[in-house]
Amino acid sequence: MKILVAAKIDEEGIKKLKERYDVELDFYPEESELIEKIKDFDGLVVRSKPKVTREVIEAGKKLKVIGRAGVGLDNIDLEAAKERGIKVVNSPLASSESVAELVFALILALARKIIKADSALRNKKWIKKELLGVELYGKTMGIIGYGRIGAHVAKIAGGFGMKCIAYDVIKNEELAKKYGVVYKSLEEVLRESDIITLHVPLIPQTKHMIGEKEFKMMKNTAILVNAARGGVVDEKALYNALKNNEIYGACLDVFETEPPFESPLLELDNIVVTQHLGANTREAQRKAGIMIAEEIMKVL
Repeated sequence: MKILVAAKIDEEGIKKLKERYDVELDFYPEESELIEKIKDFDGLVVRSKPKVTREVIEAGKKLKVIGRAGVGLDNIDLEAAKERGIKVVNSPLASSESVAELVFALILALARKIIKADSALRNKKWIKKELLGVELYGKTMGIIGYGRIGAHVAKIAGGFGMKCIAYDVIKNEELAKKYGVVYKSLEEVLRESDIITLHVPLIPQTKHMIGEKEFKMMKNTAILVNAARGGVVDEKALYNALKNNEIYGACLDVFETEPPFESPLLELDNIVVTQHLGANTREAQRKAGIMIAEEIMKVL
């Protein structure tokens, strides 16, 4: 059987696939190239890119499995894959720790004004009086989407002496009890939390789930963190909320359009931004590569 690895994954994952299959590496081809090439392969491996469109799937006459090294599946036409009987697998366990750790790196950078302090000092400015921050101790962390990553966020939050509340359409009472998390309604989480962190997939039901109405429910001291998917937050509404000091600040690792070079959000100083780094650690990438190879082997 032949596997096309169309995105860069860890060498250990590639090695594992090569032990059993004929593997070709062609990282991030254009859609037209992928449509032309995929007809010869039984399996396809991608990350958040390239997009696996209906046209790609229909061209894959021998295709049996699509493996996404990572969590989100929004770059794969799942309906088209289902129609063809093609299995779609991913590696959701690979990045839980890395994403959760980034959440706290972002929060601390904003809460303690680390970016501003670093920039000022490099420019030979001592502006200590402008750098009054806030503590995490005793604050309420609201977790929207309480799964693997959300639970790890709660675990870390406990070390900071924070109280955790959560909203999810599916309640895992055992996992909540493990980390002292209390389930509440979405409105209660928005109103009661000092920090709100999002850990939901981008699906039609979550598109712009945080918008103008939701920002008006939040405390004016609240911090919003999005290390999930850009589309779950209405960025125009976020810009207005930040600009008008309706919330304290925001931490964004993801955007509706990436890279977000034209986004007005980048003009604001009550926001910390990174470049979709949630799973971008050596450990997470290694696990994702190995896990997706194993998932493909199970299917084939």
